[in-house]
Amino acid sequence: MALNAHDSVRQADVGEILSALARHEGSASHSYPIMKLSAGAAVARDLADAVHYLCTLHGRQPGVIDLAATRPASPRVNDWAGAAVAGFARERAYLTRVVVAAGPLPSTPGQAESEAAVIGQRHALEMLARSDRAGCALGAAMALVLDWRAIRSVLDAAAKRFSVDAPVCLLPNADETGEAAAALVDHPRVERALMFGAQQILIQQRGLWDLLESRQQARKDY
Repeated sequence: MALNAHDSVRQADVGEILSALARHEGSASHSYPIMKLSAGAAVARDLADAVHYLCTLHGRQPGVIDLAATRPASPRVNDWAGAAVAGFARERAYLTRVVVAAGPLPSTPGQAESEAAVIGQRHALEMLARSDRAGCALGAAMALVLDWRAIRSVLDAAAKRFSVDAPVCLLPNADETGEAAAALVDHPRVERALMFGAQQILIQQRGLWDLLESRQQARKDY
């Protein structure tokens, strides 16, 4: 489902469109994270690789949600942002525990190039989260919260594999996120910025899965 970031969604439900965008253009629609939930001889290495790179992208503080939460908004959006910051702090701690349990990053050809690529992605995320364009940073944060549900399935699979207890995810749900998005939008330019930020965060996340898929293939071919 492709959306033009320059098209206004004023007459549509911005929350529903944001959720649909996450479903169709986010992690849930990428073949690699779906595949990671299936059994296989190399699945432990692949899961370890995934959680290490997820930690590189999302394990630092302040992250996308922390930075976006500093942007002024309505009280309803601020409540959502506060809950998202607290919820993602728990997710970050959980991700760190899984990375420690997973052990070293699997040896993979092209390691330096992979590191450079994911650091570039992290920089792109930080730029989005620091955007002064009204709605962009929070749109990115909202898309990450929505996309995290699919990411969480991989994290939970890794936690099970490496004997880590999975906590309950306390991030705002899709309805709460949709309501916050609707409360944020008060002008077509804010809608466009919100959708742009959301699209860009999903593009970067899909780029991470593409990278992980390439790394898996490189290990097979090595």
